[in-house]
Amino acid sequence: MSNRLEGKVALVTGTGSGIGQGCALMFARHGAQVMGCDINAEAAEETLATAKKENLTYHSIQPCDLTKPEAVNALVDATIERYGKIDILVNAAAFAAFEFIEDMDFEQHWKTTLSGELDVVFLACKAAWKQMVKQNSGSIINFASANAYEALKGSGALAHCAGKGGVLAMTRQLAMEGAPHNIRANSISPGMIVTGATKPVLDNTPGFEEHVLEKTMLNRLGQPEDVAWCALFLASDESSWITASDFAVDGGVTKW
Repeated sequence: MSNRLEGKVALVTGTGSGIGQGCALMFARHGAQVMGCDINAEAAEETLATAKKENLTYHSIQPCDLTKPEAVNALVDATIERYGKIDILVNAAAFAAFEFIEDMDFEQHWKTTLSGELDVVFLACKAAWKQMVKQNSGSIINFASANAYEALKGSGALAHCAGKGGVLAMTRQLAMEGAPHNIRANSISPGMIVTGATKPVLDNTPGFEEHVLEKTMLNRLGQPEDVAWCALFLASDESSWITASDFAVDGGVTKW
C-alpha cells in the first residue's frame, strides 16, 4: 500500500483474471480510483469482491464486450461520470486463438484474434482520447508480448504474434499523436505469465514449460504481479518523461 497513484483515476480492461486483475488491484492498493471491466461477468465479480474486502476504491462493469464500440463508449462514459476523469488507461483485455497456419481459419481464428488483440486496444484508446485531450494529460499502457519480437516454438501463435506486433507499433504512433496533449503511451511485453489462459497450456502441453524456462535467464515463470509492478511505474508520475517505450518483463527471455 502506498499513495503513488493517489488522486488518479485508472480504467483497466480485462480485470476478471491475469494481468488485468493484477494491475487493477495493485493500482487501487496504491491509491488510485479504479474502474474495471471484463466480458466474463463471474470473474469480474470475484475481483470486485476482493477489492471490497480490502476497502479499495474500485468499481467494475460486466459483462463488457470490448469489441463493440458502443460498449466501450459506455464504459468510458461511466468512468467519467463516476470519477470525473481518466488519468490512466490500461488495455489488458485480450483474446487469441492459437493455431498453426495450416489449421487456421480466416474468420474463426485469424480475424477473431486480431479483433481480440488490436480492436479492443484501438476502441478503448479512441473512446478515452477526447477526455485525455481535454485534461491535457494521460498515461496509456498497452500490452505487446515477447512474441512481438520472437517466434514461439511449438505453438501455433501466428495470429497472436501479428496482433501483439501490431500493438507494439500502434503504441509508438499513439505516443507521437498524444505528445502535444501530454498523453503518454507505452507498452509492456511480458514473457510467459501464469494466468487462467496460460495455465492449461503449461499443464497439458508436454515439454512446453521446460522449453520456456530453458530460454529464461531468471529460471521461473512470470506472475501477474511481476507485470503489474511495471505498469504501476508507467501509470505514476515517476515515469512522466517516458513515452513510446516498450518494457520487457520476461525474465530475460528476449535477450538470450
